[in-house]
Amino acid sequence: MNWLTRLLSNRTDTATLDVALRDAIANWEALAAPDLGTAHFETRYVVINTEASGLDLDKDRLLAVAAIAIDREHLSPHDSYYAPLEPDAATALTNLLTFAGKGPVVVFNASFNRSLLERALDEHLRLTPDWTWLDLHWILPALYDEHIDRPARLGDWMKAFGIETFQRHHALGDAWAIAQLMLAAQARARTLGLNTPRSLADLEHSRRQLRRHG
Repeated sequence: MNWLTRLLSNRTDTATLDVALRDAIANWEALAAPDLGTAHFETRYVVINTEASGLDLDKDRLLAVAAIAIDREHLSPHDSYYAPLEPDAATALTNLLTFAGKGPVVVFNASFNRSLLERALDEHLRLTPDWTWLDLHWILPALYDEHIDRPARLGDWMKAFGIETFQRHHALGDAWAIAQLMLAAQARARTLGLNTPRSLADLEHSRRQLRRHG
C-alpha cells in the first residue's frame, strides 16, 4: 500500500472535529493572503520544519511539527511552536496553521518537508494551505555561492556559517538553525536589491530552472 492509498483510506471526516478546531480553521481560512511585495523588515516569515519516522515518503509518517517566526527581521525563541502529532494530530496541525497564518513559509528541502506536511494536513484537516514556500535549499547557494555553490545538506550550511542549535534532527532544533540561515539570506538579499518575499521566490525559481536545464 503506497502513501496515496493510505491517505485516501485514513482521511478524517472534518465534521467530527471539535467545534473549537473547526472555528480555528475557519478563522485561518478567512485571513488575507500576504503581500509578497512587502519589504523584509515589514514581513512576518514563518520557518516550518518537520520530524518524521524516516526519509521514505512511501513508508514513513510525520511525527512532529515545529515553527519559528522571523517577524520584521527579528528572531526570538519565544515566538515558536512545537507539537508531536500524537495523540491529537488535528489539534497539533490546527495550532500550526494558527501560528503560521498565511505565510510566507520558509523551509529547508521542501521536496520532503512540504510533501510530508501537506499529506498530514489533507489527511487530518482536509485542506492544503496555499502558502508561498521559500526553500533555503535552493536560495542559499544562489546568495552565498562563495561558501557552497550547489544545493547541500543543512549541516553543511550550519558549518559554513558557524551556526549551532540545541538539538539536531529535532523539528524545533533544526527549525532554529534554519531561521538563523534565513536571517543570513535576508542580509545578503538586501545587498543585491532582493528586498521582498516575491524576490526570494523568483530567485528560487530561477535557480531551480538553471539546475533543471544545466
